[in-house]
Amino acid sequence: MNWNELLSSQRSADKKAQHEQGRSAFEQDFDRIVFSYPFRRLQDKTQVHPLPEHDFVHTRLTHSLEVSSVGRSLGKRVGEIVLERNKSLSEQYSAHDFGAIVAAASLTHDIGNPPFGHSGEDAISEFFKSGPGKKYESQVSKLEWADLTNFEGNAQGFRILNKSRYQGIQLTYATLAAFSKYPRQSIIENQDKSRRSQKKYGFFQSEKETFKSIAEQTGLKPLGEFTWTRHPLAFLVEAADDVCYHLIDLEDGCRLGLVSYEQTVELMASILKDKFNKEKLERIDTKDERIGILRAMAVGQLISECSELFLDNEQALMKGEYDISLTDSVPSSSVLEEVISISVQKIYRSRNVMETEAAGFEVLPGLLEVFTEAIVNKEKTSKTKKDKAIERLLPPEVQLDLSLNQDNVYNQLLCCVDFVSGLTDRHAISMFRKIKGISLPNA
Repeated sequence: MNWNELLSSQRSADKKAQHEQGRSAFEQDFDRIVFSYPFRRLQDKTQVHPLPEHDFVHTRLTHSLEVSSVGRSLGKRVGEIVLERNKSLSEQYSAHDFGAIVAAASLTHDIGNPPFGHSGEDAISEFFKSGPGKKYESQVSKLEWADLTNFEGNAQGFRILNKSRYQGIQLTYATLAAFSKYPRQSIIENQDKSRRSQKKYGFFQSEKETFKSIAEQTGLKPLGEFTWTRHPLAFLVEAADDVCYHLIDLEDGCRLGLVSYEQTVELMASILKDKFNKEKLERIDTKDERIGILRAMAVGQLISECSELFLDNEQALMKGEYDISLTDSVPSSSVLEEVISISVQKIYRSRNVMETEAAGFEVLPGLLEVFTEAIVNKEKTSKTKKDKAIERLLPPEVQLDLSLNQDNVYNQLLCCVDFVSGLTDRHAISMFRKIKGISLPNA
């Protein structure tokens, strides 16, 4: 791989993005995402804790903004050194371009996640794997069925970013490749479990040709059928996400009383090492402010560690030989492992989180059953009044997609998944209650 190809400003429809005065194509990507409808929906989607009366607990939107901020810092730091090592690149690119690509890709990293956190992915998968949706197995291919029974938010995100109806997005290939942490289809031969990039899959069968074009344009190294190495900047996107959910979930847990203040300080101090000054910390008035300061300092420390590790392994990354998470190998990795262990025990398994997950396993399959029953394999002449009423609940763009895919069961099912997975937490619950007759619309 080489940086000239990896930094491709090509967009879909064979258009090369034009740099504007004072705003590069990659900065345009960031702006397009911010003003897009799919991104705005993240404001009402659960990060870890259900959307509470506490206004400081993170949603998917605030988490994505924070990940993007960390990603920009990582990209700029790496870009400065890469440009020093590759003088010819500096004639066309700047460190800000590296930062903008990672920031934009980071901003979208959760855009395909369904309601109710990661349990929402499991709920959709189980609808097809062992629920009412299992009856469609014989009507789709093996690879298509793998997409449905192992629903993946990363693949849904790639689908959203490449849907033709979202005319305002159409990101550059560099940003789309950096977004793709798992550049493979749902089933591959000889899966290499030592490769981080092969842990999950990153695109559905419906978008595999689109991803192939992006991989070829950016020069990703092929590893098999519809399987490639990661874009090097995808490691920075992953690191930005890891840094934020390790430290900020811990901060939220402390603020909610799930993790003790003393334990939180000890963990943050372990990352800061000799930069930690207990006496200076205790001069700060409130515990919340102290934790916030420590978190900011710890984020800065991890940005330094991740960027240094990336640069130390730049050649291996460019050859596709380095394929592990940066946060698994930085000097603070053992502390991060401890943070995860404590978070699983005290935060992710807290009662309110488990109640949210349980709700997701009722609501999402319930909605999928209603919509797939009304739509899939139904000719207009065979639709009941109930089917027609259910279909009219779908947004116009979903109805249009369905009309274009009347003879393709897989695509019809994906249209239903698009709608249900795109709902916010509150919208999903409200729609479920109304469709099931538990509550009626407000007059």
